[in-house]
Amino acid sequence: MLGRCLRSLAAQSRPADEIVVVDNGSIDNSIEVARSYGARVIAESRPGITAAASAGYDAATADIIARCDADSVLPTDWLATIESAFHDHPDAVAVTGRGEFYDLGRVQKKLADVLYMRAYFLLAGAALASTPLFGSNFAIRAGTWHAIAETVPRDKPFLHDDFDLSFRLDPGRTVRYHRHLVVGISGRPFHDVSAMRRRVDMAVATIREHLPGQHAVRRWSRRIGTGQTPFRGPATRRPTAETEIERLGR
Repeated sequence: MLGRCLRSLAAQSRPADEIVVVDNGSIDNSIEVARSYGARVIAESRPGITAAASAGYDAATADIIARCDADSVLPTDWLATIESAFHDHPDAVAVTGRGEFYDLGRVQKKLADVLYMRAYFLLAGAALASTPLFGSNFAIRAGTWHAIAETVPRDKPFLHDDFDLSFRLDPGRTVRYHRHLVVGISGRPFHDVSAMRRRVDMAVATIREHLPGQHAVRRWSRRIGTGQTPFRGPATRRPTAETEIERLGR
């Protein structure tokens, strides 16, 4: 899966300035695979996605940090779309999009899209009073990351790293959901009930981590105080707009 992900990065119409792969205690040939594609490998001994992702963000040297997972398959215009989104919307501190399951059957794919992908953006968005970042498909300004990096716990592997990071972005900041920023992701969690249960438990633990200070009522109050318009998650019908479905103004 890592090799397939890196091949899709190598095929980008807008080449990456650098590729960072975080080795979080792998016991296979992942390091060799990463280096064979020219990636810079960073070792992170603390277990968990929060520590691993944070190490990758810390190591990145570009102005924009784009994030995907080892099982992601990226369209050839992924980086170009991200770059264009930040250029067109300088108020945005982050840009995110959805995932599309590439290894599920037609019915399973539809159910997973509605009950998992769209549910995440809807429910997490309600808790955040903002658009949540989706870990397999988002980009954040390096300056924004460095401003909050020290607040991110690197020793709590039970947290959802993308959901936790979303909580650390004030609802007054602009996070954009880009309708056409779509990546292929694995449906492996749907084949393992215990894995899906862990994901739910991690989501609950992440919300508890930020209570009471980041309670939804408080975040919505701050958001309304900035004069922002209501946000929308992924549309259920094919969009008529050319690019994004959301603008969160200051």
